[in-house]
Amino acid sequence: MTAVELPAPHRSSLDVVLRARELGIVLALGILVLVTTISNPRFLSGQSIRDILLNTAILAVLAVGQAVVVITRNIDLSVGSVLGLSAFTVGTLLQNDNLPVVLALLVGAGVGVVCGAVNGVIVRYGNVPALVVTLGTLYVYRGITYFWAGGQQINADELPAGFLDFGNATLLGVPYLVVIALLVLVITGVVLRNYRVGRELYAMGSSPQAARLAGIAVGRRTIGAFTVSGALAGLAGVLFAARFGTIDAAAGTGYELNVVAAVVVGGVAVFGGSGTVWGAALGALLLTTIGSALAVLEINQFWQQAIVGGLILLAIGADRLVAVRVAASLKKRGSHVSN
Repeated sequence: MTAVELPAPHRSSLDVVLRARELGIVLALGILVLVTTISNPRFLSGQSIRDILLNTAILAVLAVGQAVVVITRNIDLSVGSVLGLSAFTVGTLLQNDNLPVVLALLVGAGVGVVCGAVNGVIVRYGNVPALVVTLGTLYVYRGITYFWAGGQQINADELPAGFLDFGNATLLGVPYLVVIALLVLVITGVVLRNYRVGRELYAMGSSPQAARLAGIAVGRRTIGAFTVSGALAGLAGVLFAARFGTIDAAAGTGYELNVVAAVVVGGVAVFGGSGTVWGAALGALLLTTIGSALAVLEINQFWQQAIVGGLILLAIGADRLVAVRVAASLKKRGSHVSN
């Protein structure tokens, strides 16, 4: 029996566009910061930059997990609800026991692992589109949190001082939350780029049928991708609790849109098979900066939602245009070979 090899991915055109998009995000960030600073110099104050970095850290951790799922041609809409459930779980435990910060991070990630694994198992064995599954679990996980909270919220004065200090402490001037986000970004980026499991995830997104023929355990990898997304959403829940101190059942509501936007705008193709977590993190930074800039410029926050929606549409349109052109190029090349 001869081994089936995956076709070499024809990525040249797509890679050029994705790199251009990442550079475009950096350029857009520079212009946005410049314009906002000219209008209001306070935008570049130390506290403003710190707030942007802290908020970006939470969104970036979510975006990295989402990117892993989207690369496999799936999507996870439950991340905001998983964040809320994780934050409330850790907050409740901290009310009753002064857990070490490391243990709190592990508990939060553990909650996310369970939620993510449930998503992956249903997608894999139920043969149900991920969009439908995670839309359902979005409401299920949120409902569990609301039932558990019972209309109550956890206030900062009920949490240990050490945990709250962690949310504001720094390492060599860099907030711990940012350090954790950078570690998550680097580790995930290295795994996706340099290890077999990463190549298999990209292969699944490029062509699930070819991936199966090549002997890739598509089902197992799918569950793994959702589990990673859930674990990082759970970790983000702990960072959220440490950052804001006050936790209620609505924590993380609406994060789904910003997370998906960060990933798609950052160059991770919504059709799967391409993109990087570095781009997703840049997308998270761009969206967070846009929100802060609008607040400084005293512009109605409605425009932030409109801008995010517009960026998603533009990014999907760009991905689709590139996909059509690559397909046409491959078809043309195939016709030349056959002749």
